[in-house]
Formats: sequence, C-alpha cells, structure tokens
Amino acid sequence: MSAPISNVRPAPDDVLVAIADYVLDFSIDSTLALETARHCLIDTLGCGLEALTYPACTKLMGPIVPGTIVPNGAKVPGTSFQLDPVQAAFNIGAMIRWLDFNDTWLAAEWGHPSDNLGGILATADWLSRTAIAAGKKPLTIKDVLIAMVKAHEIQGCIALENSFNKVGLDHVLLVKLASTAVVGQMIGLTRNELINAISLALVDGQALRTYRHAPNTGSRKSWAAGDATSRAVRLALIAKTGEMGYPSVLTAKTWGFYDVLFKGNAFQFQRPYGSYVMENVLFKISFPAEFHSQTAVEAAVTLHAQLRAAGKTVDDISKITIRTHEAAIRIIDKQGPLHNPADRDHCIQYMIAVPLIFGRLTAADYEDEVAQDPRIDALRDKMICVEDPQFTKDYHDPEKRSIANALTVEFNDGSTFDEVIVEYPIGHKRRRADGIPLLVEKFRTNLARRFPVKQQQAILDVSLDQARLEAMPVNEYVDLYVI
Repeated sequence: MSAPISNVRPAPDDVLVAIADYVLDFSIDSTLALETARHCLIDTLGCGLEALTYPACTKLMGPIVPGTIVPNGAKVPGTSFQLDPVQAAFNIGAMIRWLDFNDTWLAAEWGHPSDNLGGILATADWLSRTAIAAGKKPLTIKDVLIAMVKAHEIQGCIALENSFNKVGLDHVLLVKLASTAVVGQMIGLTRNELINAISLALVDGQALRTYRHAPNTGSRKSWAAGDATSRAVRLALIAKTGEMGYPSVLTAKTWGFYDVLFKGNAFQFQRPYGSYVMENVLFKISFPAEFHSQTAVEAAVTLHAQLRAAGKTVDDISKITIRTHEAAIRIIDKQGPLHNPADRDHCIQYMIAVPLIFGRLTAADYEDEVAQDPRIDALRDKMICVEDPQFTKDYHDPEKRSIANALTVEFNDGSTFDEVIVEYPIGHKRRRADGIPLLVEKFRTNLARRFPVKQQQAILDVSLDQARLEAMPVNEYVDLYVI
C-alpha cells in the first residue's frame, strides 16, 4: 500500500512570508526611490490620458452597469467615472497600459511595474474618500509613492531570476502578485491575512502569453494588466473577510504552482527586497514601443536624418541588419502580415521602418492609416535580426542592464552607412539627466490632450513639487484630474 498523504497543514511558503514581511515592515527612506516614484506617477498617469483619445480603450471603461456612481468610490483620472475600487483599478490599469508607453523592467522576465498603479491609486482614493466621510484623515500621495516603490520591488525582484514567459505565462502574473501585497497592506490586512491574500493571487489561474505572440497577437495585451491589478484588489478584499489562504500554494507536491506551472522549479532570488527596482526602472520617454526595440528606434531616427543629408530615400535601401540581444529576437522579431496595432507595436521591423521613413514613431503610427503605406512592409522584408552575444550578456548584467541595438544600412549601389549603435535608451538610469526633462515635457503634452490650460497648470504646480505632492491628500490630487 502507498503511504497516505499527510493532511498536516504546513507553515506558509517562505516566498509568501518574505513578501508580506517586506510590505508590512520595510521602511522606504531612499530619496532617489521616492523621487523616481513621483516621476513614475506622473508619467504613468500621462500615458493613461493619451490612451483616452483611443476609442478601442475607452469602450472598455466605466462601470459594469452603465450610469453607476459609487458614493465615496475611486475616481478615474481624465474621466467623470466614480467606481468601486475593483472596477476603478481595471479602468486605471487598462488606460495606463493601453499604448505600451509606461515604464519597463527587463530581466529574466520583463514587464511594466507601474501597471500596479491601477490597484494602488484606486484603493488609495477609495480609502481616502471613505475616511473623510467618516471624519478621519485620508491617505497622502506619499503613501501612494511608497506603495509604488514596494510593488515595483516585488515584481522586479522576482523577475530578475525567474522567466515566466519561457513556460508560456504572461508577466501580468507579477502585477497581480505585487498589487495584492501592497493593496492588502493599504486596506489593513493583518500579517496572516496578507499571507492568505498573496497565496490567493498565486493559486489563481494565470494569464497565457497567447495574446502577445503571432499568430494571435491582440488587444488583450493592452488591458491584461488592468485585469490583473483589479483582480488583486478583489483578492485582498476577500482576504480581509477572513477567508482562508493556501500556505504551500507554491511548493505543494503535484498541485502547487511550481509543479503545475513552473516545471517543478522553485523561484530564485538575486537580491533581498529594498528599493532597487524603482531606482533603476526604465522609462519610455520618446517612443510608445516595446522596450527591447527602444534603442533600435533611436538608431532609426538617426539614420532617417542621415538618409536626408545624403539625398537618399528608403527605396535606395537593399538590406538592413539589426544586431540585437536574444530577448528582442524571441519577442519582437516578426515576419509576415501584421493584423492590428497590437501586432505592429511588437514587431521590431515595423518599429524601425516607420522612423526610417518618417523620422518619428508615435502611437498613431500603429494604426491602419499609417500601416497601409507600402514602403513599411517593403522595408520590413529587407531586415534581418542577428543576435550579438555580448549585447545579451550586457542585457542581463545587473551593473549595466543595457538594451542595445545596432543598425547597418546597405544600399542598392553597394554603399553602406556606418553602423549606428545605441546601448542605453533615453529612459535608462544612466541617462536620467537627459531623460527627466523630456519625461516632464511628455507629461505636459499628455495633460494638454485632456484638460484646459488652468487645470493643466494646477496639476503641474503640485506634480513637479516633491514635498508638496507627498503631503497632498490622495483624493485632492485625483480630483485635479476629473473632467
């Protein structure tokens, strides 16, 4: 006879405990992390405001039942919606991710840690309005910034050594996990309740990467993070009722996450949780493009100017060699027809062709009107991607974290341009001095898409002042964005 299976309930998995203890006990005292979080906050909200100009995004927004307004609910920036925190988290999460223009973290797994702002801001706003209604103090934006730093850290530190894409899972799994942890702390979960909530996030079904890859690439990749961060709020609220958790959700033989979804491997960790990820996060400043292509787009803009100076056009090009890193080849090296904007913004050849032709790459350049230009696909057919092992090595080096691309253009007459190489994009930590002024200008531009001048200025006055913003009640700051 086989031995009976033990029904002794185990202690919680170490990974769950480490996340809970970090969220509850670690003090964020890094000035750099909080300053970067402020820049992340305004950039992320700005990305959402730009997304509101796209009907494909706005059709998904609003309450589940049209016309519903939730008393003391969370308000959705750039709109007139006031919703329950779960639906508000979906709305905010979807709009900030829609155009693939918010921050990025690249490692064994990649992702966009500011996706967590959907759950963080919705919860903080709802808690603040509820507190005021009860005669209590609201949360401040500093509370939001601290939650952002911690969510970035959880998502990013797990991503450093653990590739979910290699087992077919989407990185929004980490958004759900990180959002559940920080939202759980915000709503006042006890340590045991928080561990339960984190376990619920892991025992959940996880999103497949199907919607990010040919031949199924589609618009769910633009709202998947909204779905994940809103689910996190729901799970945290469930845990607050006293609902039980699952202590060996990761390690349980046969039925745990590791055996079912991670090929039996345990998570590996490079460093303890602190504030490293926020301090080193990558901003998408110049181009709404999948981040592994950002430096390639910069190089293509440079080559566009060289073409004009030499009196040449893209029709004169016979071949383009893209020297790149392994992750770019695996994710965005794409041949054949591109069916929609979500398909195009994950194709390195498309993201190079547009700036070579026009000298720009904007969100509108992924739409059908631009994509119909026959020169784009003609150029794509002339491109080849080649991995440079040193680029791949530097990509994974924690001291470099480069995202290098190099372009060589050959012409029909046999001549060539010198290779144009860009190792670090403008949003990299190594280029903060150049990047932050441009990030602020990006924010100004996005405010102007949605608000009259007086309202823009009111938002800017507080958003660009670290001390004043940190002290501001969350509900008052969100009210600045209401239409």
